[in-house]
Amino acid sequence: MPTSLESESESASKPPAGVVYLVGAGPGDIGLITVRGRELLERADVVVYDYLSNPLLLSHCPQAETIYVGKQASRHSMTQQQINQLLVEQGMAGRRVVRLKGGDPFVFGRGGEECEALHSAGVRFEVVPGITAAIAAAAYAGIPVTHRDCNSSFTLVTGHEKEAEYQDSEARARQQTRGSGDDADASSDLDWSAMARLPCLCFYMGVKSLPRICARLVENGMDAATPAAAIQWGTTERQRTVTGTLSTLPDKIAAAGLKPPAITIIGRVVALRQTMNWFEQRPLFGKTIVVTRTRQQASDLTAQLRDLGAQVIEAPTIELHPPADFTAVDDALRRAADYDWIIFTSPNGVEFTRRRLLDAGLDIRAFGNARIAAIGEATARVIESSLCLRADMNPVRSVAESLADELHQAGEIAGRRFLLLRADIARPILRQRLEALKAKEVLDVPVYETRQAIALPADLPERIDAGS
Repeated sequence: MPTSLESESESASKPPAGVVYLVGAGPGDIGLITVRGRELLERADVVVYDYLSNPLLLSHCPQAETIYVGKQASRHSMTQQQINQLLVEQGMAGRRVVRLKGGDPFVFGRGGEECEALHSAGVRFEVVPGITAAIAAAAYAGIPVTHRDCNSSFTLVTGHEKEAEYQDSEARARQQTRGSGDDADASSDLDWSAMARLPCLCFYMGVKSLPRICARLVENGMDAATPAAAIQWGTTERQRTVTGTLSTLPDKIAAAGLKPPAITIIGRVVALRQTMNWFEQRPLFGKTIVVTRTRQQASDLTAQLRDLGAQVIEAPTIELHPPADFTAVDDALRRAADYDWIIFTSPNGVEFTRRRLLDAGLDIRAFGNARIAAIGEATARVIESSLCLRADMNPVRSVAESLADELHQAGEIAGRRFLLLRADIARPILRQRLEALKAKEVLDVPVYETRQAIALPADLPERIDAGS
């Protein structure tokens, strides 16, 4: 019989219990992930994500290890069995794992198979549903999947069912037990005659199969004039929608060059797109815009551009870093109260100053009675939000020359002392103007350094060369 000491030792040697969260990433728009999904990303130790999970969601888990297991038609980075094993191993290692899956984990996402594998291995798991593409992509294309005047049901179908080249070995083996050949319905799980009588169908991943799908439905009695639409990259700035009828849509898709990932909606509700197409009508929809600002500055501009419909590529050409040596900064902050004016020329200068005040064991009281000047509304807002101070002066024109002019007109330069907290590459004109107008002292201190970015996004040069 083991002693209590042995039991404690044995318990200590076991890894902590891990947990795997199967999280639906939604259809592509990063704003459509659930609150629960985002919270789990922020707390994750490791994130296992697939091809249809928007990689921008990984910004919510900067500290986590990320593992790509994407599967595209005929190109799998891992088989499903390997993914299952990876999740089991990570869970058994005691890690908090987020399995980020495009759309909803249980809607053609093979989440059920992953849950079975985790259960068999004794690994705890939870499922966080996500918005599936049939609902979201259709809505973003202006197509309601149900409408009282058109239909009271809609049906989700996989379009990959019989495309052997899209399947892994397990799926091919399963279908070989049912029969083979395009005309052998024994090899299909679908009842085409029943589906042809349904009012609204949504086919996932069916671009390659669409000619056969449409032909099957017509053969089984669906009206060839039934409205139909295919939506590529639904809910994202790359969304493209092609509309037609059951008989014309395959040729229209081929002519448009529409490729996966895409879903196809078939039913009278598609005709409502003419009045409900809101997403693709935004003023910058279809435009791709490269934002070269730093990561710290790009977020607001990026959000506004995306709200207007643009596809935004963030490609910072510079990076901001703290000074290599803080001696000059610390000396200036410790005697900041000796100055009449403290000047910030950018939001970044404010943020780097705030961080250094705290790191140096100081706080805003170090500024004493010095007055604060800002260049630009954004700078003034950050001074207020980060330092709890209101700028005493902020020129109408957001340039250094205007600040110097307003200080001079107010009689606030001659004999005054100025502390400038800004970038190492800031324009010298402000310091020069203050000195020329008889300031008693102008101390220009770089609180952050600007360096050239190490790399641009991998595909950016190619896209620029291609004019896309």
